Amino acid sequence: MPPKHDQPMTHPIRPKIVLLDPLSGSGRERFAALVDPAFELLMAESYDPDDQRRLIECADYAITGQIPVPAQLLKAARRLRLLHKWGVGVDNIDLEAARSAGITVARLPGSNAIPVAEFTIGLMIALLRNLAWGHAQLKQGHWGSRNLPHDSLMLYGRTVGLVGFGAIGQRVAVLLKAFGCRVLATRRSGAPALENDVEIVALDRLLSESDVVSLHCPLNAETAGLIDRNALQRMKPHAVLINVARGGVVNERDLHWALKTRVILGAATDVYDIEPLPPESPLLELDNLVVSPHLAGIAADNFQPTISRMLANIKRIERGEPLPEHEQVVP
Repeated sequence: MPPKHDQPMTHPIRPKIVLLDPLSGSGRERFAALVDPAFELLMAESYDPDDQRRLIECADYAITGQIPVPAQLLKAARRLRLLHKWGVGVDNIDLEAARSAGITVARLPGSNAIPVAEFTIGLMIALLRNLAWGHAQLKQGHWGSRNLPHDSLMLYGRTVGLVGFGAIGQRVAVLLKAFGCRVLATRRSGAPALENDVEIVALDRLLSESDVVSLHCPLNAETAGLIDRNALQRMKPHAVLINVARGGVVNERDLHWALKTRVILGAATDVYDIEPLPPESPLLELDNLVVSPHLAGIAADNFQPTISRMLANIKRIERGEPLPEHEQVVP
């Protein structure tokens, strides 16, 4: 029997995956190439909250890296089954709102440990050796080798304190050993100990003994404002602070005070209370602060494995299978 050409063709409705973070043109192409054709991919083109809301309204699955996902945005997610963090920290997601709405939340523990650890070492050297300052000066036409904001210091042989000793902190510790550093660390629980030549100590001791204090803890009720005026005053006058954790772990007003008055030698930060960092921020006036725009977890050669892990979890949900337990935040 010949086919009937007068009947309209029907197409199965594909589940929609929404990426809330705007990417560059090449990033969009690379991301799209990894998505199974059985899914429809929609990607944000701006940071406009209305754009985010329109996207999440039709999403079966959503991915966020740095885009905040508050309760108000989740209310618009009428059919969302999984909200996936592109990374580890979930402080930009209202977890209680997701739980109340029955939305599963997942993350990728350890996915960015190597990129962030390498970036951390880079910030230490850029700050201690005046590398970032010298770069900015020369770009402006100034040969500033005689007017350094502080003495250039080697990382080699220094005592480095890691506040937080998870996947990233442990990777940083391995790299620091190549510089002949003594490494101290704090962790959430447990008595002082020695682990792989790293001394696990209390925060007070870490602050008072370290030449470099590097933050690798999550942002939560326990760590919000952890590094305040009192903590900064417990550090050595020649010590420096590195923050690749979250902006809220450090009281920015107290940090500005400590750097302005030279309570500590300097600081380097990749994260801020408000992101993007406002151009009028007083932090940008300081010559002993190295800043970068939340770049630590971004590495092109880590792109494919990270995206593939998220897409694999989306397929698990689509098939009705459980997620790996260590990747579940809200089951």
